[in-house]
Amino acid sequence: MAGTSAKFEVLLTKGAEQDLEAIHDYISEFDSVTNAHYVLDELMGVAESLSKFPERGSYPKELVSLGIKEYRQTFFKPYRLIYRITGSQVIIHLIADGRRDMQSVLAKRLLGA
Repeated sequence: MAGTSAKFEVLLTKGAEQDLEAIHDYISEFDSVTNAHYVLDELMGVAESLSKFPERGSYPKELVSLGIKEYRQTFFKPYRLIYRITGSQVIIHLIADGRRDMQSVLAKRLLGA
């Protein structure tokens, strides 16, 4: 219907929840609790924004090179949120610092390698 936008439910896997906790803990320890809260709030804002426009995300190049186009990504630099759209749900599978070896991280988390 014109004028209405589809609303997707955004869900985090257990792994993505653990990623958020680890990021928060790391920033709290090596920077400040204030900055850790800020980053967590921003990451959650990016995640929630997927409820309106989940298709806007690009395909992770590490997966495209393997012929996999079922996952998308969005960013709060340097962090990458890797997700999949399933029906009316957006399922976030991974939240990681994009400076890491993402090929290994994605293979382990998404492909079970």
